[in-house]
Amino acid sequence: MRIVIVGAGAVGLYLAEKFSHEGQDVVLVESDADRAAEAQAEIDCLVITGNGASAETLRKAGLQDADLLIAVSSSDAVNVLACAAGTRLKIPRKVARVEDPQLKAEVEALGVDLVIDPGEAAARELLKLASSGDIAEKIEFADGELVLLGAYIDPEASFVGRTLADLRASLDGWDWLVVAVIRHGETHIARGATTLEAHDHILMMARKDSIDQAYRWLGLSSKPAEKVIVLGSTRVARLTAGMLVEHGIHTTLIEPDRGRCRHIAEELPGVVTVRGAIIDPKLLRSEGVAVTDTVMALTGWDGENVLAALVAKSLGAREVIARFTNTDLVGLVSGIGIDATVSSRLSAASEILRFVRRGVIYSVATFSDSDAEAIELEVGPNSSAIGKTLADLALPHTLIIGGVQRGSEAFVPRGDTKIQVGDHLIVIALPEAISIAEKLSG
Repeated sequence: MRIVIVGAGAVGLYLAEKFSHEGQDVVLVESDADRAAEAQAEIDCLVITGNGASAETLRKAGLQDADLLIAVSSSDAVNVLACAAGTRLKIPRKVARVEDPQLKAEVEALGVDLVIDPGEAAARELLKLASSGDIAEKIEFADGELVLLGAYIDPEASFVGRTLADLRASLDGWDWLVVAVIRHGETHIARGATTLEAHDHILMMARKDSIDQAYRWLGLSSKPAEKVIVLGSTRVARLTAGMLVEHGIHTTLIEPDRGRCRHIAEELPGVVTVRGAIIDPKLLRSEGVAVTDTVMALTGWDGENVLAALVAKSLGAREVIARFTNTDLVGLVSGIGIDATVSSRLSAASEILRFVRRGVIYSVATFSDSDAEAIELEVGPNSSAIGKTLADLALPHTLIIGGVQRGSEAFVPRGDTKIQVGDHLIVIALPEAISIAEKLSG
């Protein structure tokens, strides 16, 4: 498949690298010469330096022969114009990143298949985290019957230093599956011999009715947030604060700039707006950080978000979430006082991947500190996996089947589980195993 991506920002680079690794024919268009050179050095794909809104640039990129156009530059106007060119050339599928509400309607009229707003995507993710207790991720599969939970292991947890096989043998009622362990930014698909260590970011699959057991095992609370403090006034911060209030969550937003505070108070009357430094311990204490369920550090600066989240945690906040622009930092700081992270760019990339991989694949999820994907796919009648047990499949160590939906039944599989036609499999795979995962569908 030939894919033309306009914009070598975080979303464009992330998608170009993923698709290139899978063997797709990727062309990346970027107007900034330095950024284009960096992309060419990092990714095995063709990089064209030029304006993504220019017909001549798009012709050089071979847009006329493309199967998919993804316009994700930082300019809404460029993305709209690129999609207009794609429409004239009858490109089968088009995706655009657009934030301006007026331009969204315009780009939809061009027949664009998916319009993405990274800020809204991140705000929805933050709302889900606030509503789900003390976890780093909560991703639903199989019509909500199976849930992938992410959490960081507390150094004081009783199971630190033990293998998963040992834990399963020693615990009654074990009805979930640890599918991956992310340690220092490196992802390991979990096996029985996997040892859990302090600060590990673990991903575990559980049935919906077993979530509370999984929370208790992790030593976490499943109680939704009732009070949230948002630090910063970026667009993501404002969108998130608005969504939290709409869902009945008491929300305070702290911002040092007087003018912005005044504007937010007018824009979001349901949000308590406070002027002050986001890392001022006295201010945070006065706003009740010690009895706050969740603190979200959502400024535009990664370092400021890390520091603010750690200050809030040390002052007694139950859960702290930090926004990141540079996702390479996530694996370095997660689990050392920060309970969850969010990236508007990765949130947008996940939505695009779900669209691109649709068909036999029903859902796709990505993670801020891992290159793994969680994919829900359907086993077709021509799949070579039909009638085989998971043990018979001899899957590589870079892939694991964490859940199965069979009709109205959803369960965490074992080694003797046999694959049947029509099964929905939830597969967690590293990049090199994505193609193997897709072949399970037939």
